[in-house]
Amino acid sequence: MRKSSRLALILISSVIAATPVLAAEPPAPDQLVDALNGVFGQHHARAVHAKGIILEGSFTPSATASRISKAPHLQTTAVPVVVRFSNFAGVPGIADNDPLASPHGMAIKFKLPDGSETDLVTHSFNGFPSASPADFRDLLVALGHSGPNAAKPTPLDTYLASHPTAKAFLTAPKPAPESFATLPYFGVNTFKFTSAAGQTIFGRYQLQPVAGARYLSDDSAARMQPDYLIAEIRQRAAKQAVAFRLLLQLAGAGDKLDDPSIAWPDSRETAELGTLSLTRIVADDAADKSLLFLPNALPTGIEAADPTIEARGEAYPVSFGRRQ
Repeated sequence: MRKSSRLALILISSVIAATPVLAAEPPAPDQLVDALNGVFGQHHARAVHAKGIILEGSFTPSATASRISKAPHLQTTAVPVVVRFSNFAGVPGIADNDPLASPHGMAIKFKLPDGSETDLVTHSFNGFPSASPADFRDLLVALGHSGPNAAKPTPLDTYLASHPTAKAFLTAPKPAPESFATLPYFGVNTFKFTSAAGQTIFGRYQLQPVAGARYLSDDSAARMQPDYLIAEIRQRAAKQAVAFRLLLQLAGAGDKLDDPSIAWPDSRETAELGTLSLTRIVADDAADKSLLFLPNALPTGIEAADPTIEARGEAYPVSFGRRQ
Protein backbone atom coordinates (compact mmCIF):
# COMPACT_ATOMS: atom_id res chain seq x y z
CA MET A 1 0.00 0.00 0.00
CA ARG A 2 1.25 3.46 -0.76
CA LYS A 3 1.68 5.74 2.23
CA SER A 4 -0.33 8.91 2.61
CA SER A 5 2.17 11.18 0.87
CA ARG A 6 -0.48 12.09 -1.66
CA LEU A 7 -3.41 11.84 0.72
CA ALA A 8 -3.52 15.55 1.49
CA LEU A 9 -3.82 16.32 -2.22
CA ILE A 10 -6.65 13.83 -2.58
CA LEU A 11 -8.47 15.19 0.44
CA ILE A 12 -8.61 18.67 -1.02
CA SER A 13 -9.40 17.56 -4.55
CA SER A 14 -12.74 18.44 -6.08
CA VAL A 15 -15.71 16.11 -5.79
CA ILE A 16 -15.61 13.40 -8.43
CA ALA A 17 -18.74 13.36 -10.56
CA ALA A 18 -20.57 10.04 -10.79
CA THR A 19 -21.67 8.67 -14.13
CA PRO A 20 -25.35 7.74 -13.83
CA VAL A 21 -26.34 4.12 -14.38
CA LEU A 22 -29.38 3.76 -16.59
CA ALA A 23 -31.57 1.06 -15.08
CA ALA A 24 -35.12 -0.17 -14.93
CA GLU A 25 -37.44 0.64 -12.06
CA PRO A 26 -35.79 -0.55 -8.82
CA PRO A 27 -37.35 -3.72 -7.42
CA ALA A 28 -39.25 -3.66 -4.15
CA PRO A 29 -37.27 -5.12 -1.21
CA ASP A 30 -39.45 -8.24 -1.03
CA GLN A 31 -38.88 -8.86 -4.74
CA LEU A 32 -35.13 -9.12 -4.19
CA VAL A 33 -35.62 -11.56 -1.32
CA ASP A 34 -38.18 -13.56 -3.35
CA ALA A 35 -35.65 -13.79 -6.18
CA LEU A 36 -32.91 -15.02 -3.82
CA ASN A 37 -35.30 -17.60 -2.36
CA GLY A 38 -36.06 -18.67 -5.92
CA VAL A 39 -32.40 -19.55 -6.37
CA PHE A 40 -31.58 -21.12 -2.99
CA GLY A 41 -34.97 -22.02 -1.54
CA GLN A 42 -36.70 -20.76 1.60
CA HIS A 43 -34.87 -22.21 4.60
CA HIS A 44 -36.00 -19.79 7.33
CA ALA A 45 -32.42 -18.53 7.28
CA ARG A 46 -30.64 -15.65 5.61
CA ALA A 47 -31.64 -15.44 1.96
CA VAL A 48 -27.92 -15.39 1.11
CA HIS A 49 -24.81 -16.08 3.21
CA ALA A 50 -26.92 -18.40 5.36
CA LYS A 51 -24.07 -20.39 6.94
CA GLY A 52 -21.67 -18.43 9.11
CA ILE A 53 -19.84 -17.94 12.37
CA ILE A 54 -19.64 -14.89 14.66
CA LEU A 55 -16.55 -13.43 16.31
CA GLU A 56 -16.13 -10.45 18.61
CA GLY A 57 -13.23 -8.10 19.10
CA SER A 58 -12.29 -4.47 18.58
CA PHE A 59 -11.47 -1.95 15.89
CA THR A 60 -8.64 0.51 16.46
CA PRO A 61 -8.58 3.50 14.07
CA SER A 62 -5.33 4.55 12.43
CA ALA A 63 -3.63 7.83 13.28
CA THR A 64 -4.80 9.31 9.97
CA ALA A 65 -8.38 7.93 9.85
CA SER A 66 -9.88 11.11 11.31
CA ARG A 67 -8.55 13.02 8.31
CA ILE A 68 -10.84 10.89 6.13
CA SER A 69 -14.06 11.18 8.11
CA LYS A 70 -15.56 12.57 11.29
CA ALA A 71 -17.36 9.25 11.86
CA PRO A 72 -17.01 8.34 15.56
CA HIS A 73 -15.26 4.99 15.01
CA LEU A 74 -12.58 6.67 12.88
CA GLN A 75 -11.30 9.03 15.55
CA THR A 76 -8.88 8.07 18.35
CA THR A 77 -10.72 5.48 20.45
CA ALA A 78 -11.04 1.75 19.80
CA VAL A 79 -14.61 0.44 19.56
CA PRO A 80 -16.08 -3.08 19.99
CA VAL A 81 -17.03 -5.02 16.86
CA VAL A 82 -19.09 -8.06 16.00
CA VAL A 83 -17.99 -9.85 12.82
CA ARG A 84 -19.76 -12.61 10.90
CA PHE A 85 -17.83 -14.73 8.39
CA SER A 86 -20.04 -16.67 5.98
CA ASN A 87 -20.44 -18.82 2.89
CA PHE A 88 -22.18 -17.28 -0.09
CA ALA A 89 -25.21 -19.45 -0.80
CA GLY A 90 -28.53 -19.08 0.99
CA VAL A 91 -28.31 -22.72 2.12
CA PRO A 92 -27.60 -23.24 5.84
CA GLY A 93 -25.95 -26.65 5.42
CA ILE A 94 -23.74 -25.87 2.43
CA ALA A 95 -20.25 -27.40 2.64
CA ASP A 96 -17.41 -24.92 3.13
CA ASN A 97 -15.63 -26.38 0.08
CA ASP A 98 -18.67 -26.27 -2.20
CA PRO A 99 -18.13 -23.91 -5.18
CA LEU A 100 -21.29 -22.03 -4.12
CA ALA A 101 -19.65 -21.21 -0.79
CA SER A 102 -17.62 -18.52 -2.55
CA PRO A 103 -17.45 -15.56 -2.56
CA HIS A 104 -17.30 -15.71 1.23
CA GLY A 105 -18.67 -12.87 3.29
CA MET A 106 -17.36 -10.71 6.11
CA ALA A 107 -19.87 -8.41 7.78
CA ILE A 108 -18.85 -6.01 10.56
CA LYS A 109 -20.95 -4.26 13.19
CA PHE A 110 -19.15 -1.36 14.87
CA LYS A 111 -20.56 -0.46 18.31
CA LEU A 112 -20.19 3.31 18.60
CA PRO A 113 -19.53 5.28 21.81
CA ASP A 114 -23.05 6.78 21.89
CA GLY A 115 -24.69 3.34 21.84
CA SER A 116 -25.56 3.37 18.13
CA GLU A 117 -24.13 1.03 15.50
CA THR A 118 -22.81 1.18 11.97
CA ASP A 119 -22.33 -1.81 9.68
CA LEU A 120 -20.07 -2.83 6.83
CA VAL A 121 -20.89 -5.73 4.49
CA THR A 122 -18.16 -7.16 2.24
CA HIS A 123 -17.34 -10.27 0.24
CA SER A 124 -14.21 -11.99 -1.03
CA PHE A 125 -14.42 -10.89 -4.67
CA ASN A 126 -13.56 -7.45 -5.97
CA GLY A 127 -16.70 -6.80 -7.94
CA PHE A 128 -20.41 -7.47 -8.19
CA PRO A 129 -22.38 -9.14 -10.99
CA SER A 130 -24.86 -6.32 -11.56
CA ALA A 131 -24.75 -2.58 -12.05
CA SER A 132 -28.12 -1.89 -10.42
CA PRO A 133 -30.71 -3.51 -8.13
CA ALA A 134 -32.99 -4.14 -11.12
CA ASP A 135 -30.20 -5.92 -13.01
CA PHE A 136 -29.46 -8.03 -9.95
CA ARG A 137 -33.11 -9.02 -9.60
CA ASP A 138 -33.20 -10.04 -13.27
CA LEU A 139 -30.04 -12.14 -12.85
CA LEU A 140 -31.52 -13.93 -9.83
CA VAL A 141 -34.79 -14.62 -11.66
CA ALA A 142 -32.81 -16.07 -14.58
CA LEU A 143 -30.81 -18.26 -12.21
CA GLY A 144 -33.94 -19.46 -10.45
CA HIS A 145 -35.49 -20.58 -13.75
CA SER A 146 -32.39 -22.31 -15.13
CA GLY A 147 -32.21 -25.59 -13.27
CA PRO A 148 -30.82 -28.81 -14.77
CA ASN A 149 -34.10 -29.61 -16.50
CA ALA A 150 -34.57 -26.19 -18.11
CA ALA A 151 -34.75 -26.08 -21.90
CA LYS A 152 -31.74 -24.75 -23.79
CA PRO A 153 -30.92 -21.96 -24.07
CA THR A 154 -31.88 -21.42 -20.44
CA PRO A 155 -33.03 -18.03 -19.13
CA LEU A 156 -29.55 -17.72 -17.59
CA ASP A 157 -27.88 -18.41 -20.96
CA THR A 158 -29.96 -15.67 -22.53
CA TYR A 159 -29.28 -13.23 -19.69
CA LEU A 160 -25.52 -13.79 -19.68
CA ALA A 161 -25.32 -13.38 -23.46
CA SER A 162 -26.22 -9.71 -23.00
CA HIS A 163 -24.58 -9.16 -19.59
CA PRO A 164 -20.85 -9.87 -19.90
CA THR A 165 -20.05 -8.47 -16.45
CA ALA A 166 -22.39 -10.94 -14.78
CA LYS A 167 -20.91 -13.77 -16.83
CA ALA A 168 -17.39 -12.74 -15.81
CA PHE A 169 -18.43 -12.66 -12.14
CA LEU A 170 -20.04 -16.10 -12.24
CA THR A 171 -17.19 -17.76 -14.14
CA ALA A 172 -14.20 -16.06 -12.49
CA PRO A 173 -11.98 -18.42 -10.44
CA LYS A 174 -12.80 -18.26 -6.73
CA PRO A 175 -10.40 -20.68 -5.04
CA ALA A 176 -11.24 -22.05 -1.62
CA PRO A 177 -9.31 -20.31 1.17
CA GLU A 178 -7.20 -21.90 3.88
CA SER A 179 -9.22 -19.88 6.38
CA PHE A 180 -11.80 -17.13 6.66
CA ALA A 181 -8.79 -15.25 8.10
CA THR A 182 -6.68 -15.62 4.92
CA LEU A 183 -9.05 -13.92 2.50
CA PRO A 184 -9.15 -10.30 1.34
CA TYR A 185 -12.67 -8.87 1.42
CA PHE A 186 -14.08 -6.02 -0.63
CA GLY A 187 -16.88 -3.53 -0.16
CA VAL A 188 -18.12 -3.14 -3.71
CA ASN A 189 -20.22 -0.04 -3.02
CA THR A 190 -18.96 3.54 -2.90
CA PHE A 191 -19.36 5.84 0.09
CA LYS A 192 -18.78 9.55 0.57
CA PHE A 193 -16.55 10.47 3.50
CA THR A 194 -16.57 13.92 5.11
CA SER A 195 -13.96 15.08 7.60
CA ALA A 196 -14.46 17.50 10.50
CA ALA A 197 -12.87 20.15 8.30
CA GLY A 198 -15.54 19.62 5.63
CA GLN A 199 -13.29 17.91 3.09
CA THR A 200 -14.91 15.08 1.12
CA ILE A 201 -13.65 12.05 -0.75
CA PHE A 202 -15.23 8.92 -2.22
CA GLY A 203 -13.99 5.42 -1.59
CA ARG A 204 -14.64 1.71 -1.32
CA TYR A 205 -13.65 -0.47 1.62
CA GLN A 206 -11.12 -3.27 1.50
CA LEU A 207 -10.11 -5.69 4.27
CA GLN A 208 -6.65 -7.21 4.00
CA PRO A 209 -5.78 -10.21 6.22
CA VAL A 210 -2.74 -9.65 8.43
CA ALA A 211 -2.01 -13.39 8.06
CA GLY A 212 -1.77 -12.93 4.29
CA ALA A 213 -3.98 -14.25 1.49
CA ARG A 214 -3.72 -18.04 1.30
CA TYR A 215 -5.76 -20.48 -0.78
CA LEU A 216 -6.10 -24.23 -1.28
CA SER A 217 -5.50 -26.11 -4.49
CA ASP A 218 -8.60 -27.63 -6.04
CA ASP A 219 -7.45 -31.12 -5.00
CA SER A 220 -6.81 -30.04 -1.41
CA ALA A 221 -10.14 -28.24 -1.21
CA ALA A 222 -12.00 -31.33 -2.41
CA ARG A 223 -10.51 -33.34 0.45
CA MET A 224 -11.52 -30.90 3.18
CA GLN A 225 -14.33 -31.59 5.63
CA PRO A 226 -17.68 -29.83 5.01
CA ASP A 227 -17.16 -27.54 8.01
CA TYR A 228 -13.42 -27.02 7.68
CA LEU A 229 -13.59 -23.21 7.66
CA ILE A 230 -15.76 -23.10 10.78
CA ALA A 231 -13.44 -25.52 12.60
CA GLU A 232 -10.31 -23.70 11.48
CA ILE A 233 -11.41 -20.23 12.60
CA ARG A 234 -12.42 -21.64 16.00
CA GLN A 235 -8.95 -23.13 16.46
CA ARG A 236 -7.20 -20.03 15.17
CA ALA A 237 -9.11 -17.59 17.38
CA ALA A 238 -8.38 -19.75 20.44
CA LYS A 239 -4.64 -19.29 19.86
CA GLN A 240 -4.30 -15.75 18.51
CA ALA A 241 -6.24 -12.73 17.38
CA VAL A 242 -7.70 -12.82 13.89
CA ALA A 243 -6.56 -9.51 12.42
CA PHE A 244 -7.45 -7.45 9.36
CA ARG A 245 -6.37 -4.05 8.10
CA LEU A 246 -9.31 -1.89 7.04
CA LEU A 247 -8.38 0.16 3.99
CA LEU A 248 -10.18 2.68 1.83
CA GLN A 249 -9.56 2.59 -1.90
CA LEU A 250 -9.92 6.18 -3.07
CA ALA A 251 -11.80 7.02 -6.25
CA GLY A 252 -9.84 8.44 -9.13
CA ALA A 253 -10.93 10.62 -12.01
CA GLY A 254 -13.47 8.80 -14.16
CA ASP A 255 -14.21 6.01 -11.68
CA LYS A 256 -17.89 5.12 -11.54
CA LEU A 257 -19.28 5.76 -8.08
CA ASP A 258 -22.73 4.23 -8.54
CA ASP A 259 -21.87 1.02 -10.40
CA PRO A 260 -20.63 -1.80 -8.11
CA SER A 261 -20.10 -4.13 -11.09
CA ILE A 262 -16.98 -2.19 -12.14
CA ALA A 263 -13.94 -2.72 -9.91
CA TRP A 264 -11.57 0.21 -9.72
CA PRO A 265 -7.97 -0.27 -10.84
CA ASP A 266 -5.51 -1.66 -8.30
CA SER A 267 -3.35 1.38 -8.95
CA ARG A 268 -5.78 3.62 -7.05
CA GLU A 269 -4.49 5.18 -3.83
CA THR A 270 -5.47 3.49 -0.57
CA ALA A 271 -5.67 4.96 2.92
CA GLU A 272 -5.45 2.89 6.09
CA LEU A 273 -8.46 3.32 8.36
CA GLY A 274 -7.46 0.98 11.18
CA THR A 275 -7.12 -2.60 12.39
CA LEU A 276 -9.66 -5.22 13.37
CA SER A 277 -8.62 -7.67 16.08
CA LEU A 278 -11.03 -10.56 16.67
CA THR A 279 -10.44 -12.58 19.81
CA ARG A 280 -13.60 -14.45 20.77
CA ILE A 281 -15.97 -16.88 19.06
CA VAL A 282 -19.68 -16.41 19.73
CA ALA A 283 -21.01 -19.97 19.80
CA ASP A 284 -24.68 -19.10 20.03
CA ASP A 285 -27.22 -19.97 17.33
CA ALA A 286 -29.71 -17.52 18.82
CA ALA A 287 -27.18 -14.70 18.53
CA ASP A 288 -26.63 -15.53 14.86
CA LYS A 289 -30.36 -15.62 14.16
CA SER A 290 -30.93 -12.25 15.82
CA LEU A 291 -27.97 -10.49 14.19
CA LEU A 292 -28.88 -8.07 11.41
CA PHE A 293 -26.36 -6.07 9.37
CA LEU A 294 -27.60 -2.95 7.57
CA PRO A 295 -25.21 -1.46 4.99
CA ASN A 296 -27.22 1.77 5.04
CA ALA A 297 -26.86 2.23 8.82
CA LEU A 298 -24.33 5.04 8.54
CA PRO A 299 -22.94 7.52 11.07
CA THR A 300 -22.28 11.21 10.62
CA GLY A 301 -19.35 11.61 8.26
CA ILE A 302 -20.21 8.69 5.94
CA GLU A 303 -22.93 8.74 3.26
CA ALA A 304 -24.04 6.33 0.55
CA ALA A 305 -22.86 7.24 -2.95
CA ASP A 306 -24.44 4.25 -4.68
CA PRO A 307 -28.21 3.49 -4.85
CA THR A 308 -27.47 -0.21 -4.42
CA ILE A 309 -26.62 0.48 -0.77
CA GLU A 310 -30.14 1.62 0.02
CA ALA A 311 -31.67 -1.29 -1.90
CA ARG A 312 -29.58 -3.75 0.10
CA GLY A 313 -30.42 -1.98 3.33
CA GLU A 314 -34.14 -2.29 2.62
CA ALA A 315 -33.99 -5.95 1.55
CA TYR A 316 -32.04 -7.26 4.54
CA PRO A 317 -34.84 -6.56 7.09
CA VAL A 318 -37.27 -8.46 4.83
CA SER A 319 -34.98 -11.49 4.91
CA PHE A 320 -34.52 -11.00 8.66
CA GLY A 321 -38.27 -11.04 9.23
CA ARG A 322 -38.70 -14.24 7.24
CA ARG A 323 -36.03 -16.11 9.18
CA GLN A 324 -37.67 -15.25 12.49
